[in-house]
Amino acid sequence: MSAGDHAGLNLARHVGDDERSVERNRALLAGEIGAPLVFVDQVHSADVHVLPATGPVPVLTADAMVTDRRDVALAIMVADCLPVLLSDPVAGVVAVAHAGRQGLLSGVLQRTVEAMAGLGARPEDLEASIGPSICGACYEVPAAMRDDAATLLPETRTLTSWGTPSLDLRAGAVAVLDAAGVPRASLDAEHPCTLEDERFYSYRRAPRTGRFAGVIRRG
Repeated sequence: MSAGDHAGLNLARHVGDDERSVERNRALLAGEIGAPLVFVDQVHSADVHVLPATGPVPVLTADAMVTDRRDVALAIMVADCLPVLLSDPVAGVVAVAHAGRQGLLSGVLQRTVEAMAGLGARPEDLEASIGPSICGACYEVPAAMRDDAATLLPETRTLTSWGTPSLDLRAGAVAVLDAAGVPRASLDAEHPCTLEDERFYSYRRAPRTGRFAGVIRRG
């Protein structure tokens, strides 16, 4: 496992961690999941990568992945942003999305649901989980940034616990998924705040840090 500033199961190659440690961490996680991990080069976009039906999976630039394959697991890295896992157990389609402020406001979740539909998924059959991420009470931003975001997605407007402008990305994601047709009863958004809970990497808490991942595999 990684040590020092990256202590723990860091999965990111781009944060200055020892490359051998990262590869061991990825191998440990793949072994636990029971399938090879598929990553993308994340850039805070709304781009969605639909995996090829068979064969090797190229590493592309995107911030979400969709597949109906059983032989791989999808992994999206975060350290405060939202890791959003989606599945349609009826159609056998799974997806994972990196929803930071930019991606969420640009429509990464809507595009992910649309890409899942392209493989036969239906919104009413979707189950979703928004994993550990920074909460609205901690995600302080400039007032202008908060107001611009709220113009596009009003549910994101909030205040920190100390009374300054903030964004609630989880509330925004819940609103987006609800509007896309995901049943509220099938949406789990109750997970720890990465800034408050030191079990998780947090870029806000320590800019030199690792990345953990939201991972999903078709059953």
